[in-house]
Amino acid sequence: MTHQAHRLPIPPGRRRITSRAELEQVAFDLFDRQGFEHTTVDDIASAAGIGRRTFFRYFASKNEVPWGDFDAELARMRRQLAATPPAAPLMDAIRQAIVDFNAMPAEQWPAHRRRMAFILGVPALQAHSTLRFAAWRQVIADFAAQRTGQRPDALLPRTIAHAMLGVAVAGYEQWLASPGDDLCELLDSAIRALGSAFTSAGTSSGE
Repeated sequence: MTHQAHRLPIPPGRRRITSRAELEQVAFDLFDRQGFEHTTVDDIASAAGIGRRTFFRYFASKNEVPWGDFDAELARMRRQLAATPPAAPLMDAIRQAIVDFNAMPAEQWPAHRRRMAFILGVPALQAHSTLRFAAWRQVIADFAAQRTGQRPDALLPRTIAHAMLGVAVAGYEQWLASPGDDLCELLDSAIRALGSAFTSAGTSSGE
């Protein structure tokens, strides 16, 4: 059977997709059924009842679909860090921002678990994920640099950013492997443990 046989035209009477979130779910269903690599933009657009040009109004590429509106979420985390009181310890501020970044209503957890399974488990997405992870680290590095009086590309801010990303990825891997675990609790406890090392290095204050 050829790949063309797997295309899913919109059923008669089904309304066309009108939001980014709806388009994501159509794409995720196809990724589950056909595999990420074997699903094309045309497949997604056809199943959603839209044209290719409309798809690209929502996402720049197929690789962007699992990431949702990631840029907006990064901007939100940057704003939260910028609003942190100067007296708040550096690692406490980062920990709270990361936990809040990943917090969501309980009804959204199944969809988010599905999203992260694609991001962390699909080899074809890894190169694109590297770019997204770099943008995430930059938010952390910029804040750590501001607090420590160093450049964002200096060793300490970069180390903190890489370490925090490692904690976040490890927390997600644990959460995906153990559905009963609470993601935010995993992240909170792991960052507290790791943060003590940076605190002892003198980065706990805004100086």
